[in-house]
Amino acid sequence: MRHFLNLTDAGPDSIAAMLDDALTRKRARAGWTKGRVDADAPLAGHVLAMIFEKNSTRTRVSFDMAIRQLGGQSIVMEAGQMQLGRGETVADTARVLSGYVDAIMIRTDDHAKVEEMAQYATVPVINGLTDASHPCQIMADLLTIIESGKALPGLKVAWLGDGNNVLASIVEAAALMRFDVVAACPQGFQPEEEAIVRANGRARVVSDPREAVEGADIIVTDTWISMGQAHAETKLAAMMPYQVDAALIAMAKPDAKFLHCLPAHRGEEVTPEVIDGPQSLIWAEAENRLHAQKSILRWCLGQIG
Repeated sequence: MRHFLNLTDAGPDSIAAMLDDALTRKRARAGWTKGRVDADAPLAGHVLAMIFEKNSTRTRVSFDMAIRQLGGQSIVMEAGQMQLGRGETVADTARVLSGYVDAIMIRTDDHAKVEEMAQYATVPVINGLTDASHPCQIMADLLTIIESGKALPGLKVAWLGDGNNVLASIVEAAALMRFDVVAACPQGFQPEEEAIVRANGRARVVSDPREAVEGADIIVTDTWISMGQAHAETKLAAMMPYQVDAALIAMAKPDAKFLHCLPAHRGEEVTPEVIDGPQSLIWAEAENRLHAQKSILRWCLGQIG
């Protein structure tokens, strides 16, 4: 059973194969309408169940379109409208859905729920986001970097801001795909030390945003106030020195690219001139959620080695 809960579930060779497949399939669709099925319809007859315990735009639409373009179908479920929202266990939900569908994607808060779903499901389970990691987003980010003409090994990736779930998956990717991450985070909002240790020397945390960005190939940030958090003025004040603005991005390499998984809060974690500027790849990055997730689905269902 191939579950995709974290990037290490696939490993570097499978990640590389998925990225190659995603890029090939994206190129093959150039000029097509979005609803047209891929020529080989590799997942014809397959059904993907999507469970949402958190609001979603990109994850919902990209996975829905991914399975459609692969020739399959989707069932979208809000957890509050399921028995899961009325006390049915994750384990029982996993067992039941496994009898109806070919794969399950779940977007939730507690990572333990995704692990429990995978433990009891007899079909592949995909992590659409948890408080611990966001592997589908990072697959899209890696695809975007490669598409921009940069090879992953040896890159310097600078992270600015909160040491959150997205950073955890970037650090995980660094260890697998042999690039380096320097994360600048304020005191009290740094990533878990265990995540940095697992990167095997590929990641470090600094306090100075200039140190992180100097000579960087890729600059990444994320919203400072996550879903479900109060608009914390204390946190915003701590984060403001880590805002990505024109002066900061000028310290990176001249051809450096800017990524943001969205939604963005212009004027907080990033200024409008950066996110809407020539070095920003955010729209390609958002679209690549679709293309990366098509290949994740194919890997989970045994079609990619």
